[in-house]
Amino acid sequence: MGDPDHPDYGLSCRQASGFGAMVSFKVDTHKRALAVLERVRPVLFAESLGGTESLVTYPFVQTHGSIPGPMLDKLGIDERLLRLSVGLENVEDLIADLEQAIG
Repeated sequence: MGDPDHPDYGLSCRQASGFGAMVSFKVDTHKRALAVLERVRPVLFAESLGGTESLVTYPFVQTHGSIPGPMLDKLGIDERLLRLSVGLENVEDLIADLEQAIG
C-alpha cells in the first residue's frame, strides 16, 4: 500500500512505519528453481510471509499446489516461478544472495 493514490494509503501510514515488497520472478528451468531454494542464505525458503525476514516461496508446490493445471496456466504459475518477500536485511546482502543462488 505504498501508493499514495490507493484508498487505504492513509490507514497503512498510520499502522506501519514503511512498506514491504513482494516480487515474483521466473528462472529458466525447474531445476534452477529448486537449486535457488536450496542455495539461498540469508533469504529463507518458507511458506509463511508474515515475518520481517526475507523469504522465498515456490507457489507451484506450496501455496498453489492443489490448483488444477489449467488454472495454474491461466494464473502464470509454473515450475519456474519463485516469489520473494523482501524483509529488513541489507539490500546488498539480499542481492548477493540471490545472485549466488541463481548462479
